[in-house]
Amino acid sequence: MLAQEEAQHFQQNYIGTEHLLLGIEREGEGVAAKVLTNLGVQLSDVRQAVEFIIGRGDHVVQGEIGLTPRAKKAIELAVDEARLMKHSYIGTEHILLGLMREGGGIAAGVLNSLGVKAEQVRAETLKVLSEP
Repeated sequence: MLAQEEAQHFQQNYIGTEHLLLGIEREGEGVAAKVLTNLGVQLSDVRQAVEFIIGRGDHVVQGEIGLTPRAKKAIELAVDEARLMKHSYIGTEHILLGLMREGGGIAAGVLNSLGVKAEQVRAETLKVLSEP
């Protein structure tokens, strides 16, 4: 899981919304990555903002890492997004929308600081999904 790798990269013992966002960005080929690219978001900017906010842990973390309550909520909202769209899968686009709907995590804060708002993410997601 890319989010877990991101948490380990930052030597964090949890997976937060910021790690989910970095995983989506790093994956690079999904709907969410395309949405973020279309909105002018670059992985390097996200990574720099996340590192500024959370810093690095003080030791390397091995094994399974748990989700923070906000990350769990974002995943629950992603499931809800997929259901609302009548999709039978949970894709990166649903996770991105869940992160933005959760709204209080570092991921939404980073995107807001980069000038990206929830409404823009939703509109661009629907646009990308409607492309042939």
